[in-house]
Amino acid sequence: MIRILGKLQSINVRKVLWACDEIGLEYQREDWGAGTQPTSDPAFRAINPKGLVPVLMDGDAILTESNSIVRYLAAKHGRDDLLPEAPLARARVEEAMDWQATEFNAAWRVAFSALVRGNPAAGSPEQVAGSLREWNAMVGLLDDRLARSGPYACGEAFTVADIVVGLSVNRWFQSPIERPDFPAVGNYFERLRRRPAAGPYLGGTTD
Repeated sequence: MIRILGKLQSINVRKVLWACDEIGLEYQREDWGAGTQPTSDPAFRAINPKGLVPVLMDGDAILTESNSIVRYLAAKHGRDDLLPEAPLARARVEEAMDWQATEFNAAWRVAFSALVRGNPAAGSPEQVAGSLREWNAMVGLLDDRLARSGPYACGEAFTVADIVVGLSVNRWFQSPIERPDFPAVGNYFERLRRRPAAGPYLGGTTD
């Protein structure tokens, strides 16, 4: 059976769990990360020297990057609806996932660390304010995209891009910040919340 190492509160672990639930896979999850078993433990570092969650263990295969794990699971189990086989359609999905992992994540890092994690060393008030502006700007880009080509991140169909982008949107909604009114994003988030597999993962602040 698949083993997933990482605590439920982690946004990146939630990506993998949600993907498993969408596909209908059985798995065993083990708590690792802050507040649970420390990833500095030599037993964990022997599996993932980077010391980060999630880790997927599927037979002899070990994968460590959340977006790559999600793509692997969809491809391995033939879920062309979640990750298209056609090169351009697949590239569109991977493009959205890469954007989430780079620009979207980078935008919130300082603000989230300061305002949600309460880290006094996260940045100066000016840096926090700048991070908030960038964070809202990234959500604004998504709002424009959804308004033009929705209802999902890559058009008419739900894909694995919506798992990773949807969890980022969840973080934005759950954080104690001022949020502009982005109606397309609001409708998108409610659409995702109605998916049976999304229930355990959308809601509550993630680490």
